[in-house]
Amino acid sequence: MKIRVILVDDQALVRSGLRMLIDASEDVVVVGEAANGAEALSLLARVPADVALVDVRMPVMDGVETTRRVAASNLTTRIIVLTTFDLDEYAFAALKAGASGFLLKDVRPDDLLSAIKAVAAGDAVVAPSTTRRLLDRMAGRLPDLDSHDDNKLNGLTDREREVLVEIARGATNSEIGQRLFMAEGTVKTHVGHLLAKLGCRDRIGLVLLAYETGLVRM
Repeated sequence: MKIRVILVDDQALVRSGLRMLIDASEDVVVVGEAANGAEALSLLARVPADVALVDVRMPVMDGVETTRRVAASNLTTRIIVLTTFDLDEYAFAALKAGASGFLLKDVRPDDLLSAIKAVAAGDAVVAPSTTRRLLDRMAGRLPDLDSHDDNKLNGLTDREREVLVEIARGATNSEIGQRLFMAEGTVKTHVGHLLAKLGCRDRIGLVLLAYETGLVRM
């Protein structure tokens, strides 16, 4: 079954280019387009989609608010935020709102398709190096550590904490397995437990939570 994608961008030319690229793939298909977040929410109410490619800056309703509303709804659609600028603070805000990742609009076609497939499978699309760079540049915008924040981690085992630290540092499952002397399948199991216990949608949520609780610091 093909992965269903909707395109949300106020520039028709951008949507057209994305549609041509995606529809040329054998296992991904565009099922709808919207020019802003409000249109996207209306569309998703009628047309099921697995992934939405959402521009950050749009009129009427921007990508951050769109992401927040999708994440708060019963929709299972996962969001990939698209941005023109690597330092776009709205992209960071969208990740906190529940996006499963972000990409620059000059992303290579193969990487875009791979990202869509990864997000549809429940993974995140921010590469480890990009995650570290984003957090480094946006660290000052993270909220101050609250005395109650660490309580969120109280239910974790020591091993789960170790895995969470490695995730926050940008390590892949394979790298975590090598560093902690675990099979990659065991690492995946721990990641699944972390997502469930901490109420995070994906790996990005785990990274942000690790920094916000002070488990990992700059």
